Amino acid sequence: MSLWLAIARRAFRRYSTYRAATLAGIFTNSVFGIIHSFVFLAVWTAAPGAGGYSAQDAVTYVWLGQALIMTTALWGGGTTEDLAERIRTGDVVIDLYRPVGLIGWYLAGDLGRAAYHLLTRGLAPLLLGALIFDLTAPSDVVGVVAVLVSVALAVVVSFAIRFLVACLAFWLLDATGPRLLALVLATFFSGMAVPLVIFPDGLREVALVLPWASLLQTPADIWLGQREGWSLLGGLGLQAGWAVALLALCSLVLARATRKVVVQGG
Repeated sequence: MSLWLAIARRAFRRYSTYRAATLAGIFTNSVFGIIHSFVFLAVWTAAPGAGGYSAQDAVTYVWLGQALIMTTALWGGGTTEDLAERIRTGDVVIDLYRPVGLIGWYLAGDLGRAAYHLLTRGLAPLLLGALIFDLTAPSDVVGVVAVLVSVALAVVVSFAIRFLVACLAFWLLDATGPRLLALVLATFFSGMAVPLVIFPDGLREVALVLPWASLLQTPADIWLGQREGWSLLGGLGLQAGWAVALLALCSLVLARATRKVVVQGG
């Protein structure tokens, strides 16, 4: 456990050195948050109660999205970018000889990265949005704890998806194409483009059970009080289920890739 904490702390410190990039990111997230807020206000003025959201909920959703873009690495990035490059150059062989699991190593680093972005590029835009607009807040301590658990699970699900995409470099050498496809899927099915709750019937139900919904829609619904009681447990359970399933798939893919490396090396 101390090893994983040390890796997470080093990742946190690594990202904290890029202060100018952090400030630029906070500014960019805030600007787009303001723009999207007025767009959503116009939409919910024309269609009150769309998706079961009030206009206040819709604006809050915008700022939650801005807070989670970098926290969950919704558009890619994080430690898995390093992994894809090391696979391309062959340096991953060194990683495979470490006396620790490759998935745990990169996951711990990604959790440290996520913690830094949550406290900076996540919290700062959200506070600014609360100063400019009337945002919805969790109703009680249970809601706050549930949101934090949901965000942690969102980071794990995101990591697993990005890890799988990075591992494609074992066969494709360059993971740029799969990363672009993953970006499109994450943008559309996470609810970043528009909330999944306003998708048409049929598509909405499918989108809500896909792993990308865990990155934004589920944490946002818990924050907004749209999930309570069994619905809350179901949302967290689905996130946890995807986290476990995707990490297991990561292990299978990595094992197959490792055999490929050993065979070629032999």
